[in-house]
Order: sequence, then structure tokens, then C-alpha cells
Amino acid sequence: MKERVGSHDLLLVTLDTLRYDAAQRAYEQGLLGTLGPYLGPGGWQKRHSPGSFTYSAHQAFFAGFLPTPIGPGPHPRLFAAAFAGSATTVDSTFVFPEASLPRALEARGYRTHCIGGTGFFSQQNELSRVLPGLFSQAVWRPELGVTCPESPVHQVEEALRALEGEGRRLIFLNVAAIHQPNWFYGGEQGQDTLATHTGALVAVDRALKPLLQAMKERAPTFALVFSDHGTAYGEDGYQGHRLGHEVVWTVPYAEFEL
Repeated sequence: MKERVGSHDLLLVTLDTLRYDAAQRAYEQGLLGTLGPYLGPGGWQKRHSPGSFTYSAHQAFFAGFLPTPIGPGPHPRLFAAAFAGSATTVDSTFVFPEASLPRALEARGYRTHCIGGTGFFSQQNELSRVLPGLFSQAVWRPELGVTCPESPVHQVEEALRALEGEGRRLIFLNVAAIHQPNWFYGGEQGQDTLATHTGALVAVDRALKPLLQAMKERAPTFALVFSDHGTAYGEDGYQGHRLGHEVVWTVPYAEFEL
């Protein structure tokens, strides 16, 4: 990562609330026409999130604590805010004195864009302005949020606008579609289910195609696509997230060059 800063644009996509099992099943069934070819023959990496809900997970991500590979560590990090005693920063890690990756890249000439999705990016109150406030530019409107069935398309349109002009870019998308409510990806009004959760992922995958193509044509781009946490649909009696269950902590992860 240290060698990419300055020469590459960076695409960071959090597929908010996406479960690993749903993501991997969609890959195995050939439903991910856009992302699938970038995932390799084994599909998504299986990792553990540093947080069980959006706010905590993203605070960790922006400081360099991405989802951790399953298995004994230590696992070297791509980027990291400087911290004494860190056992996971190595020679190739991009280490910065700033408190977050967006601020670090902005200090190095990047334009940093946040395309918000879920409530913690809505900028409707002080709490929901904290994460977007890390970026030089941030946008959120209801049609980018969880209640709009066309949010993936609208979010990609915003990202494409953010690519206009010269200079390096950090494009961050907090994808809203998979977060509840997602019942409308099943066609009829009703409860959210694992099937509509997966349907939302398929819609997101379809919407991402023009963004990946545009960034590939614009400049060398390093892409990070992963979930911040999963969510429960009745497993062991649990519903939702912000809880310590395997379906919440286990997330899909991918990194690739465009």
C-alpha cells in the first residue's frame, strides 16, 4: 500500500450488513457478474470484523484496522495510523501520523469523497456527521439511503460524479441496500429475509459495474470491497446486529487492482 499512495486512486466499498455466508453463496451460484471475476477461484476471503455495527467498525477501518483474516496472526496491515507498539505494521504498510486514512490521503493531495448510505453517514445530527466529517467532500440524500430500492444506482451515480476532474481520488461508498429494510429486493412487501438480503447484494453487484469500469479507465486503482458486519435472521434466537454471534462477526472481504 505504501507504494500505491500517490500513484493509485483508492476505492473503498463497505457492503453494509453483508453476511459472509450469503456473499459466498451468491458467488458460488454465479450471481455476482461484476465482482465475481475479481474474487478469484475461491470467492470471498472469510474474515472477522473489528466491530459488530456500522459506527464502531468504520472507526476501526479508517484507522487501518480492516477485517482480520481468520487464523493465527499477526496479520500485516495495508495501512495504519501511527501507534506505538503496533505488531501489525510492516515495511509495506502505509503508516501515517494523521488519525484516519481520509485525512492522511487528503494531506497527500487526494480528494476524498464519502458517498453515504446508512444512518451513521446521513449528516442529520452530530453523531451522523462524525464519519462523513473525515472526508473533504461528503454527500447523503434519502435516495442514497436504506429506504430507497434504487439506492445502489444512485450511489454509483454520485461516485461517478466524484471522479470528474484531475488528481488522485479516494472514493468511499457505504452501500445502504443490504441493510434493513431489504424486503423490496424480494418483490413483495413483507419481512426481511436472508433471501432478500442476498437479492440486495445482487442488485449492488449489478450497479457497481460502471464505477469499476470508469475507475479502471481513469487511473491505476486499488479496490477494497468488504462488509462491516453481518446480521442475524433468527439464528439461535438472535435478530439484527450489535451482538456477538458468528453471523455478525464473520464478513466477506476482497482486495484487487483495477
